[in-house]
Amino acid sequence: MARFRGRRDDVVDAPEPAPVPTVVRRASGGTPLGDLLIEDGLITREMLDSALETQEATGEPLGLVLLRAGHLTDADLLGILARQQELSEVDLRHVRPEAEALALVPESIARGQGVLPLWVEDGILVVVTADPHPGLAQNLTELLSMPVKVHVASRADIDRMMASHYDALTGIGPQVDAYLSTRIEAGIQDDLMGVHTDDAPVVKVVDMILSQAVRDRASDVHLESRSDAFLVRFRIDGALRDVSKLPSSMAAPVAGRLKVMAGMNIVERRRPQDGQIGSTVDGRDLDIRVSSVGTVWGEKLVLRLLDRSKPAMRLSELGMSPIAHKRFAEAIATPFGMVVCAGPTGAGKTTTLYASLREIDAVERSITTIEDPVEYMFPGITQISINEPAGVTFATGLRAILRQDPDVILVGEIRDHETARIAIQAALTGHLVFSSLHATDSVSALYRFIDMGVEPFLVASSVRAIVGQRLVRRLCTGCSRDYTLSPEEAEFWKRIDGPTDIDFRTSDGCNRCNGSGYLERVGIYEVLDVDEDISQRLVHDRPSAEVMRALAIKNGLITLRDESIDLVRDGKTSVFEVMRTIHTI
Repeated sequence: MARFRGRRDDVVDAPEPAPVPTVVRRASGGTPLGDLLIEDGLITREMLDSALETQEATGEPLGLVLLRAGHLTDADLLGILARQQELSEVDLRHVRPEAEALALVPESIARGQGVLPLWVEDGILVVVTADPHPGLAQNLTELLSMPVKVHVASRADIDRMMASHYDALTGIGPQVDAYLSTRIEAGIQDDLMGVHTDDAPVVKVVDMILSQAVRDRASDVHLESRSDAFLVRFRIDGALRDVSKLPSSMAAPVAGRLKVMAGMNIVERRRPQDGQIGSTVDGRDLDIRVSSVGTVWGEKLVLRLLDRSKPAMRLSELGMSPIAHKRFAEAIATPFGMVVCAGPTGAGKTTTLYASLREIDAVERSITTIEDPVEYMFPGITQISINEPAGVTFATGLRAILRQDPDVILVGEIRDHETARIAIQAALTGHLVFSSLHATDSVSALYRFIDMGVEPFLVASSVRAIVGQRLVRRLCTGCSRDYTLSPEEAEFWKRIDGPTDIDFRTSDGCNRCNGSGYLERVGIYEVLDVDEDISQRLVHDRPSAEVMRALAIKNGLITLRDESIDLVRDGKTSVFEVMRTIHTI
């Protein structure tokens, strides 16, 4: 039964493989990798000795240890490995694996051996790896019962291609058909059939969706009921993409399975519900927040995926400009007061807050957080999760924390007057308070406090600094190119006073970015220092937000608009992306 249209429809017919580039430098007589790297001046002897110690402790390849330490780039390592092993390099940006080759190598072997099959040439299977070793070709030949030729490619490119072509959703069609056939054969119309059984088809469908979401680096999964279908969409790097189209009859069982996992009421389909799932998917420890709402065509569910196994970033890794970094670092170095991260949903506020904690974490400080939910686990820090059925809200939890002798408090989000008032009192009584707030920019965040009913003099006295932020997609370096602005983009660029004497960049899409033209995201930050001038104007004159923003700019505020212009000038993002993300700034 052809009831399913999967996401691989556009990649089954792979194009003819591009010619494999020849190696620039050849044999080195089996010289050890470390010696080659030192010989080429890529690392020092001290770097090598430290990496060898780490390798002995972890058992990881030496090249990977050096990459993680930041001593090497992917391109440097790839060239040296090709030279050492007398192998050819393959640029996976413009080479796609053939379906025939993928079918010859099971995913377990591909991942276990760290190889990606490309094509079959004269009866020989051609694969690429980022970790070649002398016995790899022989091992694969024995495992696959056919001759194998090994080339090398970037580790990052191999990982992305592996996630794309060993697609967890490939086998979802037979599971959908199996579910529908079982219902027809049993002669029943139970929409929740099999949602409690681990090996039931609907359970496998849900597992496949979650697995592919993790592989695609999705932050959210949207499951949307339509008149004729049940859509699966992933939010990747801030933009939604359609990944699968299931029969509309799958909506109820898939929703039912997720509700069972999240501890929600599977019978109630009209009232909005929220739940939470703790799960391990593809080796990742996930916390999944589930939200359901009834629509005219059935239920829509949105899953927010939080990877607990991913370490929190440091402040230096956020991508702040030097001026913004300096101002923010000074703000969080104060012993008391409030530091606020402001922006819309998905702007990276929580990431900035956790990076702040990593900067100030010290054994002599008592640090407590209250979050909904706890997104990253920090050793040595007390972390409290919101539990409304048990009476633990931001307000009640914050009151309890203040009786626990804290030095630093992180409030996941200020949503109401009561939480705002308690947090401000904590900041005024000698505590350093971090929090996030939904607002369009840093200046608007000041007025959000006032809108919640907090007196202006309390805001002026307690708030030390506000960070307004956004995340924009970064242009893929594998396919970016110069281009001329469209009339709409040119008009927008003129309106924000962008310079015209620069080379604008766009991207066409390649294998590295899965055709999107963008890969990962970069932060844009404006740091408002609530100085004496701003405090006095806020208390005495109560100017409008526009007047206050003009004053802040006069006092040295570098706005989101200015930061985004710099990113376009540096070729890191496009004017289109700035229009999409920061259009009104």
